[in-house]
This record gives sequence, C-alpha cells and structure tokens, in this order.
Amino acid sequence: MSDGAPATATQPRPSRAPEEVNPLVEGLERLPVHPTTLVIFGATGDLARRKLLPALYNLAHEGALPERFHLVGVSRSDMPHGDYREMAIDAVRQFSRREPDEKVLQELLDEIRYIPGSFDDADVYSKLSDTLDEFDEKTGQALNRAFYLSTAPAFFPVIVKALGDHGLQRHGDSDVRVIIEKPFGTYLEEARALNHEVLSVFDERQVFRIDHYLGKETVQNVLAFRFANGMFEPLWNRNYIDSVQITAAEDIGIGSRAGYYDSAGALRDLVQNHMLQLLCLLAMEPPVDFSADPVRDEKVKVLRAIDAPTPETVPHMAARAQYGPGVSGGDPVPGYLQEEGVPEDSNTETFAALRLHVDNWRWAGVPFYLRTGKRLARKATEIAVTLRPVPHLAFQQDGSLGVRPNTLVLMIQPNEGVSLSLGAKIPGTRMRIRPVQMEFLYGTSFLSQSPEAYERLIMDAMRGDATLFTRNDEVEAQWRVCDPIVRTWEQTAGPLPQYPAGSQGPDEVNALMLGDDRWRAL
Repeated sequence: MSDGAPATATQPRPSRAPEEVNPLVEGLERLPVHPTTLVIFGATGDLARRKLLPALYNLAHEGALPERFHLVGVSRSDMPHGDYREMAIDAVRQFSRREPDEKVLQELLDEIRYIPGSFDDADVYSKLSDTLDEFDEKTGQALNRAFYLSTAPAFFPVIVKALGDHGLQRHGDSDVRVIIEKPFGTYLEEARALNHEVLSVFDERQVFRIDHYLGKETVQNVLAFRFANGMFEPLWNRNYIDSVQITAAEDIGIGSRAGYYDSAGALRDLVQNHMLQLLCLLAMEPPVDFSADPVRDEKVKVLRAIDAPTPETVPHMAARAQYGPGVSGGDPVPGYLQEEGVPEDSNTETFAALRLHVDNWRWAGVPFYLRTGKRLARKATEIAVTLRPVPHLAFQQDGSLGVRPNTLVLMIQPNEGVSLSLGAKIPGTRMRIRPVQMEFLYGTSFLSQSPEAYERLIMDAMRGDATLFTRNDEVEAQWRVCDPIVRTWEQTAGPLPQYPAGSQGPDEVNALMLGDDRWRAL
C-alpha cells in the first residue's frame, strides 16, 4: 500500500502494481529448440563434470531443452551406461548452481548412453552411429545432432576426421553441428591447419568454436551498455577516451593443471581468446543487427586494425613474469617453480601484459592495456575506460582530493556491474572536490542469479545461433596478434622476472604505460 491515510469505505484501496517481470526469466527457456541428440566427447573429463552436465541439468530445470532430447557420452574410460549415469548424477549434485530436483535429474539422464573407447577407434563411431539412429527411430523423426569436443586439443582433428569418415557430418535434412573447445591451436600455423581440417569435413555454419567468456551475461552486457544508451556512444572514441585497461586477475595458482598450463602460459590461456574478445566488444563499430555474421564481421575489423607485433617491438609492448612464493588469503603459498609438476627451469609465464593500439578512425592514439595473471592480490575481471581530463582545473582549494578523470568500469567478475567515477563537491562552504562512485550491480538490479555461460552457449549451439562463437577468420586474426609475441618469448633465454604471490604483479609491467597512465590497483 502507498503512504497516506488508511483505506476506508469511501477511499478505495489502491490497486496493486503489477509485479515486474525479471528480464532474465525471458531468456533461454522461451526460445524453441529442435529435437536434438547431444554427443559429448570427453564425457568423463573435468569440463564435462564441472560445467557441461550441470549446465544441461539447469537447462532441463528451466524447461529450456527440447522435449525430445538425448545425451550420449563418449570417452576412453571403460564403464557401462548405468555407471556413467551415476557419475553424471553425482557431477550435477556436486557442481550445479542450484540444488537439483531429483525428478528433473532422473528424467534428464534416464536414457543416457555411454560409448567407451579411444577417439581414433573406428568401432566407437560405428556404435555411435547405431546409437544415434536408434534414438531417431525411437523418437519417430530425424533429430538434430550436436557433437561437443570436450577433449584435449590434440584430439580435435582426430575426432572431426573420424566423424567425416563415418558420414556423421550430415544427416538428411536435420542439422549437424560440431562444438569445439579452446584452445584452437597454439600458434597461428596450427590454428590455420586446424581450421583447414575442420572445414574439410564441416561447413563453417556447422562449426561452433567456443569461448565461454562470451557466454557470460555481463560480457554481453558490454554490447547492451554501449549500443542501448545514447549518452555513451557519442563519447566512445579517441576524442573523449584517454585509455582503456582490461584486467583478468586471479588470486589462485595453477592447482593441479601443471600439465596443461606449463605448455600454454598466461598469453595463450587468456589473452589470445578471452581478453581479445573483450577488446573487440569494447572497440567494435555498431553492427547492422545483432545476428552472428554482422557482429563477427565488426570484431574481425577490430582485430585487423591492430598492428601485428614484430620481434623488435615485442619488448616494448609486452611483458611477462612468474609468481614466486608469497602470501595468498593469509596463507603462505609456493611459487610457480615449486608447484607440483612444473619443471624447475620452466620459462612459462603466469603473468602477461600487452599495450595494443587499434589503428582506425575511432581509436587512433588510444592505448589499450591488457593484463592477466595468477596469484595476484584479488580475483577481478574488469574493463576500465578512462576519459580525457577536463581542460581547465579551477578547483584548487585546500582540502580538495582533486579533479580526476572520469573512469567507467565494467565489472565482469566477481561483482558484476558498472561503476562511474564522478567529481562531486564536498559539503561545506568551500568549493572542494572529491571523486564519488555511481554504481549498478547486476544481481541487485535483476534480483536473479544469471545463467552459467555454458548454459547459454549450449542452447545457442543447438539452436544454430553462432553470434557468441568465434568464426574461422576471427580465430586467425586473434593469433595474428599473439603469435609473434609467443615466438619472441620462446626465443628469449633466461629466467623470467618474479612477483610475490598475493601482490599487484611485476614492476616490469609499469614500463608499458604511456605518459601519466598507471595500472589500476587490484
């Protein structure tokens, strides 16, 4: 009831305002999906257990999966269907973002199938073909098919070739799609070779190269923030923006991932894919519409506008380091070289930073600073856009904290939202200025838990919407930027600079900053 006098016989009770609809409820579950069989290669692996199976459960919980949906797991572990089903149930119970409803969980996994065997075994694909045909026959129609490659990258070309050899890349009038996890190559040449092998079996429209960052609601919100708000787009250029910082900091170490991480490093693990995607979303021109190809066309233009580094320029625009022993979360932790499974002479970077320039009309002269690292002071993924300072500083009275350039921060994790720093007057008789924050928090505004990235991406792949997936030329354009850096670093001998675990990172990274620019504190 609104404020005022209580309702009486002569004063009717005010009608209750209709309850606001939560925008997140209008998302995944309202979009139709054709009946589909999803095949997960690497179905017993960490990604499948922690992300894919829980994502499928949450989609089922929301009624987003098609009424006729079947799941097939393929992996090297030898076990019967029933044992794999129990493993899948345990994974959902352990890793789902919501407490599972047992009825929904049982129905989802009631007819799950499991095919054991190595990925180069022809018998595996014969059994898979029979299983897919069996589901079609039982359903009474030809189902769409989606093959999810949740395996080590070395198996991507093996599986794709085997699918083609057994005729599984086509299925009458139904759609067949292949979903490929990162990393897509470890050098530019490898990415090109893998693209060639994949596209010799599948058409580009069938290929969905996944970058789970693009499935995050707050990453997509970068596009909404830019293009749905008229107050920002006029300022979104070199005339008003002084610099951009993109940070992806983690406070954890490598854990048990030494085998993968030591062969990858920070640049391949995060910069080549996730961070360059964030840069593209921030810097791209408005697409003609938000369907797959117009969006990806604009992202490719951004990547092509970045000058490829050379061995001579790499030392001046890129820096790397390893974390040493230190304190994280109040506890002493080992350095990277002391982690289990890491060679004592490893030159793999756990911290990487770049200064890039997008040489086009909109962004000429604006530096884009990228940094990512493990065992830093805190976990944070954010984009900070610093505007140019005001041209005349008239506020110089004692007690002022100073007029500082406005900074717009798009926070992606852990506290999703947007903040804007403004100069405001301190209460009192004098004109004293201090910075204040205007803040929007995603969870507070929408009063709902946003879907996991994999929920959105699995649904989009089954629907055939490739907007949030990377195209072949986009992957190669990303590697065009990172490949020269990787190769230059590999040819540079000597131990890497160290930074203490739990710190802001290495001091060497400050040399990348131009003029008065400074890295934001973590």
